[in-house]
Amino acid sequence: MKPFAPIPCRDVRSPAAMAGAPLACVLALLILLTGCLPTDEEASQPVSEPIRPVRVVTVEELPGGERVTLTGTVQAQDDVALAFRVGGQLIERTVNVGDQVNAGQVVARLDAVNERNAVDAARANLAAAMARLVEARNTVRRFEPMLPQGFVARADFDRAVEARDAAQAQVEAAQAQVATAENQLGFTTLLADGPGTVTERGAEPGEVVAAGRMIVRLAREAGRDAVFDVPARVIESGSADDEVTVALSSDPKVSTSGRVREVSPQADPVTRTFQVRVGLANPPAAMRLGSTVTGSIQLGGAAGIEIPNSALTSTRGAPAVWVLDPQTNTVALRNIDVARFELDRVLIAQGLDAGELVVTAGVQTLRPGQQVRRLGEPVPDETSAETSEPAIGQVGEPTSDEAGDDTGDTASEPSVEKAEARP
Repeated sequence: MKPFAPIPCRDVRSPAAMAGAPLACVLALLILLTGCLPTDEEASQPVSEPIRPVRVVTVEELPGGERVTLTGTVQAQDDVALAFRVGGQLIERTVNVGDQVNAGQVVARLDAVNERNAVDAARANLAAAMARLVEARNTVRRFEPMLPQGFVARADFDRAVEARDAAQAQVEAAQAQVATAENQLGFTTLLADGPGTVTERGAEPGEVVAAGRMIVRLAREAGRDAVFDVPARVIESGSADDEVTVALSSDPKVSTSGRVREVSPQADPVTRTFQVRVGLANPPAAMRLGSTVTGSIQLGGAAGIEIPNSALTSTRGAPAVWVLDPQTNTVALRNIDVARFELDRVLIAQGLDAGELVVTAGVQTLRPGQQVRRLGEPVPDETSAETSEPAIGQVGEPTSDEAGDDTGDTASEPSVEKAEARP
């Protein structure tokens, strides 16, 4: 067999090929760029922006002032510490914590041996002084009728009168000593000065107690107070005539009312609050001593509007809020005047009206005129424009005729090259 003869190839570096290459590249690039550009219809459609969900609150005009709620305890109006007026050894305590006592009831006793001895000695001294007084009186009575007759000298009579007066003074002193000794003996028995409840004990039988040491603490039944630690701001804004609603913290259904009875003139050095005692009117039986209660009071002041702190933002260094238009569901930024900042809310002086909707969550991502939707509302249906996407096989896939033509063109290219390559 004869070997195949080499077929001469066209030199791509020929001047004719080099001249036609740039033009072909430019045409191909223009075709590609034309296909990437959007049509006029696509360019005229605006870019859709997602509708942001927000939380809103309806502005309401509150009554004048503010309502303050504090926590306190129930205490007796009169709380006394019963103690002995003399010292000694405690030999008996007849009551315990929680016991009810009556006026004049024996609470405790001291060892009274020494006091009884002092009473006996004072009575003995009184008896001796009475005897001397009787003798002095008899002497004066005997000398008195003999003085005009001259049987008794004037000096002797005067000395008898002086002895009688001295004896009288000694008797009076002895009587005072007896009374003092008897009082000291009586002080060894501790009595309740009024009805009440024992809330605390301070000594046990067998202890040696000093005068004035608390033996038991008695809460009298005269009345009950609700005691609160109140900040200075509330005291300055409140009035003694304001009614206070007091309820049990464990059961708010058990409640009563009262009025301020006493305000401490000095603040606590640690908490810087003032102790306020509220006298309870007809306190329920469930409000026992020491129970935790909640007191509420409405402070006076002008009517105002309050919003949560989360709704507050700023624009140009001034406070502002986002206001929602319920007709168009768009938001607008509005400046406001703040009357007072509190722990979890802001009191508005002006800038808002009752019934308006203020955004309280999502305020940092809004812009004026932006469309939003309230949380809890269904997401609106997005109307998507009908796209003119052709069916499969119309674009990107040649038809059978086009495929055949392309195939024929592709097959004919080698023959042309071969024809041009022949000498």
